[in-house]
Amino acid sequence: MPAFLTAAEAASRLGVKPATLYAYVSRGTLTRARGADGRASLFDADEIERLARRGRPRRPPGTLDITVETQITEITADRLRYRGLDVPELARTRSFEDVAVLLWTGALPPAAGPRTPAGAGSAAVLLPGAGSGAAAGVGQPWRASPAALAVGRAAQSALPPQTLPLERLQVIVPATAATDPLRLHLDRPAVMAAARSLIAGMVDCLPGPDGSGSLDSTGTPDGMAAPDGPAAPDGLPADAVPVAERLWARLCGRAPSRAMLRALSAALVLLADHELAASTLAARAAASVRADPYAVVATGLGAVSGALHGGASLGAETLLAAAAGPQDAPRVVGDMLRRGEKIPGFGHFVYRTADPRALVLLDLVRRAAPKSRQLAVADAILAEVRRRSLPEPNIDFAVATLARSAGMIRGAGEAIFAVARAAGWIAHALEAYESGVPLRPRAAYTGPVYA
Repeated sequence: MPAFLTAAEAASRLGVKPATLYAYVSRGTLTRARGADGRASLFDADEIERLARRGRPRRPPGTLDITVETQITEITADRLRYRGLDVPELARTRSFEDVAVLLWTGALPPAAGPRTPAGAGSAAVLLPGAGSGAAAGVGQPWRASPAALAVGRAAQSALPPQTLPLERLQVIVPATAATDPLRLHLDRPAVMAAARSLIAGMVDCLPGPDGSGSLDSTGTPDGMAAPDGPAAPDGLPADAVPVAERLWARLCGRAPSRAMLRALSAALVLLADHELAASTLAARAAASVRADPYAVVATGLGAVSGALHGGASLGAETLLAAAAGPQDAPRVVGDMLRRGEKIPGFGHFVYRTADPRALVLLDLVRRAAPKSRQLAVADAILAEVRRRSLPEPNIDFAVATLARSAGMIRGAGEAIFAVARAAGWIAHALEAYESGVPLRPRAAYTGPVYA
Protein backbone atom coordinates (compact mmCIF):
# COMPACT_ATOMS: atom_id res chain seq x y z
CA MET A 1 0.00 0.00 0.00
CA PRO A 2 1.47 3.40 -0.93
CA ALA A 3 1.92 6.00 1.77
CA PHE A 4 -0.10 9.18 1.41
CA LEU A 5 0.40 12.76 2.57
CA THR A 6 -2.27 15.33 3.30
CA ALA A 7 -2.37 18.48 1.18
CA ALA A 8 -0.72 20.47 3.97
CA GLU A 9 2.05 17.87 4.34
CA ALA A 10 2.63 17.68 0.59
CA ALA A 11 2.77 21.47 0.23
CA SER A 12 5.20 21.70 3.14
CA ARG A 13 7.49 19.06 1.61
CA LEU A 14 7.53 20.90 -1.73
CA GLY A 15 7.85 24.32 -0.12
CA VAL A 16 4.81 25.73 -1.91
CA LYS A 17 1.42 27.07 -0.95
CA PRO A 18 -1.60 24.71 -1.08
CA ALA A 19 -2.96 26.65 -4.05
CA THR A 20 0.25 25.92 -5.99
CA LEU A 21 -0.06 22.25 -5.09
CA TYR A 22 -3.53 22.15 -6.65
CA ALA A 23 -2.22 24.01 -9.70
CA TYR A 24 0.22 21.11 -10.16
CA VAL A 25 -2.76 18.75 -10.09
CA SER A 26 -4.59 20.81 -12.72
CA ARG A 27 -1.55 20.69 -15.01
CA GLY A 28 -1.18 16.95 -14.56
CA THR A 29 2.14 17.29 -12.74
CA LEU A 30 0.71 15.59 -9.64
CA THR A 31 -2.03 13.05 -9.12
CA ARG A 32 -4.46 13.30 -6.26
CA ALA A 33 -6.46 10.70 -4.38
CA ARG A 34 -9.59 11.16 -2.27
CA GLY A 35 -9.79 10.35 1.42
CA ALA A 36 -12.34 7.99 2.90
CA ASP A 37 -14.81 10.87 3.27
CA GLY A 38 -14.57 11.58 -0.47
CA ARG A 39 -13.47 15.19 0.14
CA ALA A 40 -9.99 15.22 1.70
CA SER A 41 -7.10 15.38 -0.77
CA LEU A 42 -4.28 12.86 -0.45
CA PHE A 43 -0.99 12.71 -2.36
CA ASP A 44 1.33 9.79 -3.00
CA ALA A 45 4.38 10.30 -0.77
CA ASP A 46 6.77 8.79 -3.33
CA GLU A 47 5.46 11.08 -6.09
CA ILE A 48 5.85 14.12 -3.85
CA GLU A 49 9.37 13.04 -2.95
CA ARG A 50 10.36 12.64 -6.61
CA LEU A 51 8.99 16.08 -7.42
CA ALA A 52 10.75 17.61 -4.43
CA ARG A 53 14.09 16.19 -5.61
CA ARG A 54 13.48 17.32 -9.20
CA GLY A 55 12.53 20.85 -8.22
CA ARG A 56 9.47 22.93 -8.98
CA PRO A 57 8.01 22.25 -12.44
CA ARG A 58 8.43 25.03 -14.94
CA ARG A 59 5.31 26.46 -16.47
CA PRO A 60 4.71 25.88 -20.20
CA PRO A 61 6.22 28.52 -22.52
CA GLY A 62 3.96 31.50 -23.09
CA THR A 63 1.88 31.00 -19.94
CA LEU A 64 1.66 33.10 -16.81
CA ASP A 65 1.36 31.16 -13.56
CA ILE A 66 -1.08 33.00 -11.26
CA THR A 67 -2.48 30.82 -8.50
CA VAL A 68 -5.51 31.82 -6.44
CA GLU A 69 -7.03 29.66 -3.72
CA THR A 70 -10.68 28.89 -4.42
CA GLN A 71 -13.40 26.51 -3.28
CA ILE A 72 -15.51 26.99 -6.41
CA THR A 73 -14.22 24.92 -9.32
CA GLU A 74 -11.70 22.12 -9.70
CA ILE A 75 -10.25 21.10 -13.07
CA THR A 76 -8.09 18.03 -13.55
CA ALA A 77 -6.80 16.43 -16.74
CA ASP A 78 -10.25 15.21 -17.79
CA ARG A 79 -12.70 16.15 -15.03
CA LEU A 80 -14.57 19.28 -13.97
CA ARG A 81 -16.29 19.78 -10.61
CA TYR A 82 -18.22 22.62 -9.00
CA ARG A 83 -17.88 22.59 -5.21
CA GLY A 84 -16.79 18.95 -5.44
CA LEU A 85 -19.75 17.87 -7.62
CA ASP A 86 -19.35 16.44 -11.13
CA VAL A 87 -20.32 19.13 -13.65
CA PRO A 88 -21.53 16.83 -16.47
CA GLU A 89 -23.89 15.20 -13.97
CA LEU A 90 -25.11 18.60 -12.79
CA ALA A 91 -25.72 19.60 -16.42
CA ARG A 92 -27.92 16.55 -16.97
CA THR A 93 -29.89 16.80 -13.72
CA ARG A 94 -30.00 20.42 -12.51
CA SER A 95 -31.12 23.80 -13.79
CA PHE A 96 -28.84 26.78 -14.33
CA GLU A 97 -30.48 28.54 -11.38
CA ASP A 98 -29.74 25.58 -9.09
CA VAL A 99 -26.12 25.52 -10.13
CA ALA A 100 -25.74 29.29 -9.69
CA VAL A 101 -26.92 28.87 -6.11
CA LEU A 102 -24.39 26.06 -5.67
CA LEU A 103 -21.59 28.26 -6.96
CA TRP A 104 -22.60 31.16 -4.74
CA THR A 105 -23.38 29.30 -1.51
CA GLY A 106 -21.70 25.89 -1.70
CA ALA A 107 -25.03 24.05 -1.43
CA LEU A 108 -27.59 22.89 -3.97
CA PRO A 109 -31.25 23.78 -3.37
CA PRO A 110 -33.52 20.76 -2.88
CA ALA A 111 -34.44 19.14 -6.18
CA ALA A 112 -38.09 19.54 -7.09
CA GLY A 113 -40.45 18.71 -9.91
CA PRO A 114 -41.01 15.64 -12.08
CA ARG A 115 -38.12 13.84 -13.69
CA THR A 116 -38.28 12.60 -17.25
CA PRO A 117 -35.85 10.14 -18.85
CA ALA A 118 -33.56 11.79 -21.41
CA GLY A 119 -33.62 8.65 -23.52
CA ALA A 120 -33.01 4.94 -23.49
CA GLY A 121 -30.30 3.99 -21.04
CA SER A 122 -29.74 7.56 -19.83
CA ALA A 123 -29.97 9.07 -16.40
CA ALA A 124 -33.11 10.88 -15.32
CA VAL A 125 -33.08 14.58 -16.07
CA LEU A 126 -34.73 17.45 -14.25
CA LEU A 127 -36.46 19.47 -16.92
CA PRO A 128 -35.47 23.15 -17.09
CA GLY A 129 -38.97 24.29 -16.15
CA ALA A 130 -39.32 22.01 -13.14
CA GLY A 131 -38.73 23.22 -9.63
CA SER A 132 -38.44 26.87 -10.61
CA GLY A 133 -39.19 28.01 -7.08
CA ALA A 134 -36.25 26.08 -5.67
CA ALA A 135 -34.06 27.11 -8.56
CA ALA A 136 -34.58 30.77 -7.80
CA GLY A 137 -32.44 30.43 -4.68
CA VAL A 138 -34.05 30.73 -1.27
CA GLY A 139 -37.38 31.42 -2.94
CA GLN A 140 -36.25 34.67 -4.56
CA PRO A 141 -37.27 35.47 -8.16
CA TRP A 142 -34.83 36.11 -10.96
CA ARG A 143 -36.02 39.46 -12.26
CA ALA A 144 -34.67 42.89 -13.07
CA SER A 145 -36.44 45.98 -11.80
CA PRO A 146 -38.75 47.87 -14.18
CA ALA A 147 -36.24 50.74 -14.20
CA ALA A 148 -33.36 48.41 -15.11
CA LEU A 149 -35.37 46.84 -17.92
CA ALA A 150 -36.37 50.22 -19.31
CA VAL A 151 -32.82 51.58 -19.25
CA GLY A 152 -31.15 48.40 -20.50
CA ARG A 153 -33.58 47.98 -23.39
CA ALA A 154 -33.28 51.62 -24.37
CA ALA A 155 -29.48 51.51 -24.29
CA GLN A 156 -29.14 48.46 -26.51
CA SER A 157 -31.92 49.55 -28.87
CA ALA A 158 -29.73 52.47 -29.99
CA LEU A 159 -27.17 50.03 -31.42
CA PRO A 160 -27.07 49.15 -35.14
CA PRO A 161 -29.50 46.36 -36.14
CA GLN A 162 -26.76 43.79 -36.89
CA THR A 163 -25.05 44.21 -33.51
CA LEU A 164 -24.20 40.82 -32.03
CA PRO A 165 -25.86 39.72 -28.77
CA LEU A 166 -22.59 39.84 -26.80
CA GLU A 167 -22.01 43.42 -27.88
CA ARG A 168 -25.52 44.27 -26.69
CA LEU A 169 -24.81 42.67 -23.31
CA GLN A 170 -21.71 44.84 -22.98
CA VAL A 171 -24.02 47.87 -23.19
CA ILE A 172 -26.89 46.46 -21.12
CA VAL A 173 -24.89 45.64 -17.97
CA PRO A 174 -23.42 49.11 -17.24
CA ALA A 175 -26.71 50.75 -18.19
CA THR A 176 -28.69 48.69 -15.69
CA ALA A 177 -26.05 49.27 -13.01
CA ALA A 178 -26.99 52.94 -12.89
CA THR A 179 -30.51 52.00 -11.73
CA ASP A 180 -29.31 50.06 -8.65
CA PRO A 181 -28.48 52.48 -5.80
CA LEU A 182 -27.49 49.53 -3.55
CA ARG A 183 -24.97 47.97 -5.93
CA LEU A 184 -22.04 48.79 -3.59
CA HIS A 185 -23.63 46.84 -0.72
CA LEU A 186 -21.29 43.85 -0.88
CA ASP A 187 -22.43 41.38 1.76
CA ARG A 188 -23.39 37.94 0.43
CA PRO A 189 -27.23 38.23 0.44
CA ALA A 190 -27.08 41.63 -1.27
CA VAL A 191 -24.64 40.42 -3.91
CA MET A 192 -26.75 37.34 -4.63
CA ALA A 193 -29.87 39.49 -4.98
CA ALA A 194 -28.03 41.83 -7.34
CA ALA A 195 -26.74 38.85 -9.31
CA ARG A 196 -30.22 37.40 -9.86
CA SER A 197 -31.44 40.80 -11.03
CA LEU A 198 -28.39 41.38 -13.19
CA ILE A 199 -28.49 38.02 -15.00
CA ALA A 200 -32.24 38.29 -15.52
CA GLY A 201 -31.73 41.77 -16.93
CA MET A 202 -28.99 40.58 -19.28
CA VAL A 203 -31.46 38.12 -20.81
CA ASP A 204 -34.66 40.14 -20.65
CA CYS A 205 -33.12 43.31 -22.13
CA LEU A 206 -31.96 41.54 -25.27
CA PRO A 207 -34.21 42.06 -28.29
CA GLY A 208 -36.07 39.17 -29.83
CA PRO A 209 -34.47 37.27 -32.72
CA ASP A 210 -34.36 38.95 -36.11
CA GLY A 211 -35.76 35.93 -37.95
CA SER A 212 -32.43 34.73 -39.38
CA GLY A 213 -31.96 31.01 -39.95
CA SER A 214 -33.90 28.62 -42.10
CA LEU A 215 -37.24 27.09 -41.21
CA ASP A 216 -38.93 24.07 -42.64
CA SER A 217 -42.54 24.19 -43.74
CA THR A 218 -43.78 23.75 -40.18
CA GLY A 219 -41.71 26.60 -38.76
CA THR A 220 -39.46 24.12 -36.93
CA PRO A 221 -35.65 24.06 -37.29
CA ASP A 222 -34.53 21.32 -39.68
CA GLY A 223 -34.50 17.86 -38.15
CA MET A 224 -35.80 18.97 -34.76
CA ALA A 225 -38.82 17.38 -33.16
CA ALA A 226 -41.92 19.58 -33.17
CA PRO A 227 -42.35 21.65 -30.00
CA ASP A 228 -44.28 19.80 -27.32
CA GLY A 229 -45.34 22.73 -25.21
CA PRO A 230 -43.61 25.16 -22.87
CA ALA A 231 -41.27 23.86 -20.19
CA ALA A 232 -42.83 26.07 -17.55
CA PRO A 233 -46.46 25.63 -16.46
CA ASP A 234 -48.93 27.97 -18.11
CA GLY A 235 -49.79 31.05 -16.10
CA LEU A 236 -46.42 31.48 -14.39
CA PRO A 237 -45.23 35.08 -14.07
CA ALA A 238 -42.39 35.97 -16.40
CA ASP A 239 -39.76 36.00 -13.63
CA ALA A 240 -40.65 32.40 -12.70
CA VAL A 241 -39.83 31.14 -16.20
CA PRO A 242 -36.34 29.55 -16.15
CA VAL A 243 -33.43 31.58 -17.47
CA ALA A 244 -32.79 28.99 -20.21
CA GLU A 245 -36.29 29.37 -21.60
CA ARG A 246 -36.15 33.17 -21.46
CA LEU A 247 -32.77 33.17 -23.22
CA TRP A 248 -34.08 30.84 -25.93
CA ALA A 249 -36.84 33.34 -26.73
CA ARG A 250 -34.16 36.02 -27.32
CA LEU A 251 -31.97 33.89 -29.55
CA CYS A 252 -34.38 31.76 -31.57
CA GLY A 253 -37.59 32.61 -33.40
CA ARG A 254 -39.52 29.44 -32.71
CA ALA A 255 -40.57 27.43 -29.68
CA PRO A 256 -38.12 24.72 -28.62
CA SER A 257 -38.74 21.08 -28.03
CA ARG A 258 -38.17 20.01 -24.44
CA ALA A 259 -35.08 18.10 -25.56
CA MET A 260 -33.53 21.16 -27.20
CA LEU A 261 -34.39 23.37 -24.24
CA ARG A 262 -32.76 20.76 -22.02
CA ALA A 263 -29.61 21.07 -24.15
CA LEU A 264 -29.56 24.86 -23.73
CA SER A 265 -30.05 24.52 -19.98
CA ALA A 266 -27.16 22.05 -19.87
CA ALA A 267 -24.97 24.44 -21.86
CA LEU A 268 -25.57 27.18 -19.28
CA VAL A 269 -24.56 24.80 -16.48
CA LEU A 270 -21.47 23.56 -18.30
CA LEU A 271 -20.29 27.11 -19.01
CA ALA A 272 -21.09 28.65 -15.62
CA ASP A 273 -17.49 28.52 -14.41
CA HIS A 274 -14.11 27.22 -15.51
CA GLU A 275 -11.69 28.14 -12.75
CA LEU A 276 -9.42 31.13 -13.54
CA ALA A 277 -10.11 31.56 -17.25
CA ALA A 278 -9.06 34.97 -18.56
CA SER A 279 -12.45 36.63 -18.04
CA THR A 280 -12.76 35.19 -14.53
CA LEU A 281 -9.29 36.38 -13.57
CA ALA A 282 -10.21 39.86 -14.82
CA ALA A 283 -13.55 39.80 -12.98
CA ARG A 284 -11.95 38.51 -9.79
CA ALA A 285 -9.26 41.19 -9.92
CA ALA A 286 -12.00 43.83 -10.17
CA ALA A 287 -13.87 42.31 -7.23
CA SER A 288 -10.70 42.12 -5.15
CA VAL A 289 -10.58 45.92 -5.12
CA ARG A 290 -14.31 45.96 -4.24
CA ALA A 291 -15.81 46.80 -7.60
CA ASP A 292 -19.58 46.23 -7.48
CA PRO A 293 -21.18 43.12 -9.06
CA TYR A 294 -22.23 44.99 -12.20
CA ALA A 295 -18.67 46.24 -12.71
CA VAL A 296 -17.38 42.72 -12.09
CA VAL A 297 -19.63 41.28 -14.79
CA ALA A 298 -18.86 44.16 -17.17
CA THR A 299 -15.15 43.44 -16.69
CA GLY A 300 -15.72 39.77 -17.46
CA LEU A 301 -17.73 40.66 -20.56
CA GLY A 302 -14.82 42.69 -21.89
CA ALA A 303 -12.40 39.79 -21.59
CA VAL A 304 -14.80 37.06 -22.70
CA SER A 305 -15.24 38.67 -26.12
CA GLY A 306 -11.69 37.68 -27.10
CA ALA A 307 -11.37 35.27 -30.02
CA LEU A 308 -9.35 32.88 -27.85
CA HIS A 309 -12.02 32.83 -25.12
CA GLY A 310 -15.82 33.16 -25.33
CA GLY A 311 -15.56 34.58 -28.84
CA ALA A 312 -14.28 31.21 -30.04
CA SER A 313 -17.85 29.96 -30.39
CA LEU A 314 -18.46 32.60 -33.08
CA GLY A 315 -15.47 31.24 -34.97
CA ALA A 316 -16.92 27.75 -34.67
CA GLU A 317 -20.32 29.02 -35.90
CA THR A 318 -18.55 30.54 -38.92
CA LEU A 319 -16.76 27.25 -39.55
CA LEU A 320 -20.07 25.34 -39.57
CA ALA A 321 -21.73 27.96 -41.78
CA ALA A 322 -18.94 27.62 -44.37
CA ALA A 323 -20.11 24.10 -45.25
CA ALA A 324 -23.30 23.85 -47.31
CA GLY A 325 -23.56 20.19 -46.36
CA PRO A 326 -21.57 17.31 -44.87
CA GLN A 327 -19.80 16.75 -48.20
CA ASP A 328 -18.09 20.14 -47.80
CA ALA A 329 -16.37 19.23 -44.52
CA PRO A 330 -13.04 18.08 -46.06
CA ARG A 331 -12.82 21.25 -48.17
CA VAL A 332 -13.64 23.59 -45.25
CA VAL A 333 -11.15 21.96 -42.90
CA GLY A 334 -8.50 21.62 -45.61
CA ASP A 335 -8.80 25.29 -46.63
CA MET A 336 -8.25 26.44 -43.05
CA LEU A 337 -5.22 24.20 -42.63
CA ARG A 338 -3.71 25.41 -45.91
CA ARG A 339 -4.04 28.97 -44.69
CA GLY A 340 -2.20 27.99 -41.53
CA GLU A 341 -5.24 28.65 -39.34
CA LYS A 342 -6.24 26.78 -36.22
CA ILE A 343 -9.58 24.97 -36.54
CA PRO A 344 -11.90 26.91 -34.17
CA GLY A 345 -13.66 24.85 -31.53
CA PHE A 346 -11.02 22.12 -31.28
CA GLY A 347 -8.38 21.55 -28.61
CA HIS A 348 -8.17 23.04 -25.15
CA PHE A 349 -5.36 24.45 -23.04
CA VAL A 350 -6.49 22.58 -19.91
CA TYR A 351 -7.76 19.15 -20.95
CA ARG A 352 -5.29 16.52 -22.11
CA THR A 353 -7.87 14.56 -24.10
CA ALA A 354 -11.51 15.47 -24.69
CA ASP A 355 -13.31 18.42 -23.14
CA PRO A 356 -15.90 16.66 -20.92
CA ARG A 357 -18.33 19.55 -21.37
CA ALA A 358 -18.34 19.11 -25.14
CA LEU A 359 -19.10 15.40 -24.86
CA VAL A 360 -22.19 16.03 -22.73
CA LEU A 361 -23.57 18.87 -24.83
CA LEU A 362 -23.02 17.18 -28.19
CA ASP A 363 -24.80 14.09 -26.88
CA LEU A 364 -27.80 16.18 -25.81
CA VAL A 365 -27.95 17.99 -29.16
CA ARG A 366 -27.86 14.66 -31.01
CA ARG A 367 -30.78 13.46 -28.92
CA ALA A 368 -32.72 16.67 -29.53
CA ALA A 369 -32.17 17.03 -33.28
CA PRO A 370 -30.96 13.68 -34.66
CA LYS A 371 -31.98 14.50 -38.26
CA SER A 372 -30.70 18.07 -38.34
CA ARG A 373 -28.71 19.04 -41.44
CA GLN A 374 -26.61 21.36 -39.30
CA LEU A 375 -25.81 18.52 -36.90
CA ALA A 376 -24.79 16.39 -39.90
CA VAL A 377 -22.39 19.16 -40.95
CA ALA A 378 -20.96 19.33 -37.44
CA ASP A 379 -20.48 15.55 -37.31
CA ALA A 380 -18.80 15.58 -40.72
CA ILE A 381 -16.37 18.30 -39.63
CA LEU A 382 -15.70 16.39 -36.43
CA ALA A 383 -14.97 13.23 -38.42
CA GLU A 384 -12.63 15.11 -40.78
CA VAL A 385 -10.73 16.67 -37.89
CA ARG A 386 -10.33 13.28 -36.24
CA ARG A 387 -9.23 11.72 -39.55
CA ARG A 388 -6.38 14.22 -39.60
CA SER A 389 -5.53 13.40 -35.94
CA LEU A 390 -6.21 16.96 -34.84
CA PRO A 391 -7.36 17.83 -31.26
CA GLU A 392 -10.77 16.83 -29.93
CA PRO A 393 -13.75 19.26 -29.90
CA ASN A 394 -14.15 21.69 -27.04
CA ILE A 395 -17.19 23.38 -25.53
CA ASP A 396 -17.08 26.19 -28.11
CA PHE A 397 -17.68 23.72 -30.95
CA ALA A 398 -20.48 22.07 -28.97
CA VAL A 399 -22.20 25.40 -28.27
CA ALA A 400 -21.88 26.40 -31.91
CA THR A 401 -23.43 23.06 -32.90
CA LEU A 402 -26.31 23.70 -30.50
CA ALA A 403 -26.87 27.19 -31.90
CA ARG A 404 -26.74 26.11 -35.54
CA SER A 405 -28.92 23.03 -35.00
CA ALA A 406 -31.52 25.11 -33.17
CA GLY A 407 -31.59 27.82 -35.82
CA MET A 408 -30.44 30.53 -33.42
CA ILE A 409 -29.25 33.96 -34.52
CA ARG A 410 -25.61 34.64 -35.37
CA GLY A 411 -23.52 35.10 -32.24
CA ALA A 412 -25.92 33.14 -30.04
CA GLY A 413 -23.07 31.02 -28.70
CA GLU A 414 -21.28 34.05 -27.31
CA ALA A 415 -24.46 35.17 -25.55
CA ILE A 416 -24.99 31.72 -24.02
CA PHE A 417 -21.39 31.76 -22.81
CA ALA A 418 -21.65 35.24 -21.31
CA VAL A 419 -24.97 34.73 -19.51
CA ALA A 420 -23.75 31.43 -18.08
CA ARG A 421 -20.33 32.68 -17.02
CA ALA A 422 -21.84 35.67 -15.21
CA ALA A 423 -22.85 33.21 -12.48
CA GLY A 424 -19.24 32.11 -12.10
CA TRP A 425 -17.93 35.66 -12.09
CA ILE A 426 -20.27 36.46 -9.22
CA ALA A 427 -19.11 33.35 -7.32
CA HIS A 428 -15.50 34.48 -7.63
CA ALA A 429 -16.49 38.01 -6.65
CA LEU A 430 -18.06 36.67 -3.45
CA GLU A 431 -14.80 34.90 -2.57
CA ALA A 432 -12.80 38.02 -3.36
CA TYR A 433 -15.07 40.27 -1.31
CA GLU A 434 -14.76 37.99 1.69
CA SER A 435 -10.99 37.55 1.43
CA GLY A 436 -10.41 41.30 1.42
CA VAL A 437 -7.05 40.84 -0.34
CA PRO A 438 -6.45 42.78 -3.57
CA LEU A 439 -5.29 40.64 -6.48
CA ARG A 440 -2.09 42.41 -7.50
CA PRO A 441 0.32 40.33 -9.63
CA ARG A 442 3.82 41.76 -10.03
CA ALA A 443 5.50 42.33 -13.37
CA ALA A 444 9.02 41.27 -14.34
CA TYR A 445 10.47 44.31 -16.13
CA THR A 446 12.41 43.35 -19.29
CA GLY A 447 12.79 46.79 -20.92
CA PRO A 448 15.84 49.00 -21.28
CA VAL A 449 17.58 50.57 -18.30
CA TYR A 450 18.93 54.09 -18.58
CA ALA A 451 21.43 55.73 -16.25
